[in-house]
Amino acid sequence: MMDSDIAGPEKSPLPVLKARNIVKRFGHVQALGGVDFELHRGEIVALVGDNGAGKSTLIKCFSGVYQADEGEIEIDGMPVKIHSPMESRHYGIETVFQDLSLAPDVSVAANVFLGREIEKRGLLGKVGFLDYPEMQKRAAEYIREVGVNLPSVEIPAETLSGGQRQAVAIARARAWASKVLLLDEPTAALGVRQTEIVLKIIKASKIKGMGIVVISHDLPSVLKVADRVVVLRLGRVSGNFQAQSVTYADVVSAMLGKEFKV
Repeated sequence: MMDSDIAGPEKSPLPVLKARNIVKRFGHVQALGGVDFELHRGEIVALVGDNGAGKSTLIKCFSGVYQADEGEIEIDGMPVKIHSPMESRHYGIETVFQDLSLAPDVSVAANVFLGREIEKRGLLGKVGFLDYPEMQKRAAEYIREVGVNLPSVEIPAETLSGGQRQAVAIARARAWASKVLLLDEPTAALGVRQTEIVLKIIKASKIKGMGIVVISHDLPSVLKVADRVVVLRLGRVSGNFQAQSVTYADVVSAMLGKEFKV
């Protein structure tokens, strides 16, 4: 049985995330030229393409970093306008970018709750005191959920390995995402063992019922976990394949716009 066959929640006929005719320009450069895209709950979509194909631009439109110049986005069938990362989070979308956005000099627990700190109850909370024990407890639970062992959630993020930092970033996103998880190159610069840990976390997130988009240049790795592969080329969709039946040559041909022979 392939990894992508792992049982998970039944897919709803209504996409959790749907985009139609997404266009994004930067001056005279058109980064996205009318992209249609959809994602269901409990589905992992690998978003692949050559450098400059528009992959990161597309998920930044979903995450509110960029605003599309044209097109429509729907969440659970409802048209939405995503003007900022805060609005994206409001709709249940969390994103892990390549730079991870971790604060290196603060603890793992503080990173998990960065911008979402828990205040103490009563008067102390009203004057700004934070409930550090509760944040540490919950952060430890989130880290355990992704199956990564850390000596403590009180250690600074800068002391972690690359794989551990990636795990913390994904654990944070999983903790807050209710619908969609967007991952930009989650296995970049990781060794074989650390890559397998991250792939395991992605599969576990699928079982949890989220829709997941994974951008990656590591095609062999993402094919282990993906249900579908969507290929972008020059800002447009050039291929949409079922991961179980697609070949490496199929994907590369769609990326290059011509037949590829191995």
